[in-house]
Amino acid sequence: MRKQKRVVNIGGVKIGGDNPVAIQSMCNTDTRDVRATVNQIAELENAGCEIIRVAVPDMEAAQAVKEIKKQIHIPLVVDIHFDYRLALECMKNGADKVRINPGNIGDRERVRQVVDMAKERQIPIRIGVNGGSLEKNLLEKHGGVTARALVESAMGHVRILDELDFHDVVVSIKVSDVPKMLEAYRLFDEMTDIPLHIGVTEAGTLRSGTIKSAVGIGALLAEGIGDTMRVSLTADPVEEVYTAYDIQKVLGLRRTNAEIISCPTCGRTQIDLIPIANEVEKSARSLKKPLKIAVMGCAVNGPGEAREADIGIAGGRGEGLIFRKGEIIRKVPEDKIVDELMFEIQRLEETL
Repeated sequence: MRKQKRVVNIGGVKIGGDNPVAIQSMCNTDTRDVRATVNQIAELENAGCEIIRVAVPDMEAAQAVKEIKKQIHIPLVVDIHFDYRLALECMKNGADKVRINPGNIGDRERVRQVVDMAKERQIPIRIGVNGGSLEKNLLEKHGGVTARALVESAMGHVRILDELDFHDVVVSIKVSDVPKMLEAYRLFDEMTDIPLHIGVTEAGTLRSGTIKSAVGIGALLAEGIGDTMRVSLTADPVEEVYTAYDIQKVLGLRRTNAEIISCPTCGRTQIDLIPIANEVEKSARSLKKPLKIAVMGCAVNGPGEAREADIGIAGGRGEGLIFRKGEIIRKVPEDKIVDELMFEIQRLEETL
């Protein structure tokens, strides 16, 4: 059961309430390089990214936000640490959300200036608590980075904004330790109706990071926790978006593009299935309809076990059967399986 949170509007993408869990990523370009940043955002948009974040380390980057915003089509979040003037400049230049911790940007007057502009321009603020930058007094109080220390930090930042009558807030509580991350989000979720941006920070490379993120983010989503998410990978950010969609598809939260099911292969397999499955998965990324595509190694695991698939192949000796909804369409040679399957998929897409 999805837990209802207050609705926050991020540049036209609404999170919280009954809205879908929005998928985010973050550019790894130098924000001051407008062309490189815009090009990467275009790739991410094409992959399905719904909200994009950029780092803003200095005033030159803050000023580049204006030109970047003109050339993209999804909400732009700016990531700022310590310097409140960067937040002000980014909001003037069209940022749709500001990620900044009010407890880290100086005295109350500086926080008030950020809040006043955010109110005026209806720009949400994301409080981003991270295990690597937890306040020293909380580390001492709790004996290190614990779930309760993380939650106490988040609530402290929230309290500052509450006192300034600002409630257009999103919170993230990220650590690379999955059990600790789960405990922290669960604790915070019970305490407030603030929408949550969920993720496992510094999750790792494409393989290990995907596993960590699937376990951590997937567990929270399965419990109805989370309103927007980012998969953090040491990889091309496009992979973050694909992985995020895959996590949501597995949980039945999204069916917006193709899903591949494939068998693990065994001694019955008489075609080279692994590269075929990888090639089909890669080709299917461009599909826009929510098709379920099966890539099966033999007749036993073919049309029968993959009957719920919209379309698929079942391998034979140097050939394959293309089937649709469990019914065999035709037989094709192994070296033409992928091309012929994609041809049939495109024909099927046109009818949907």
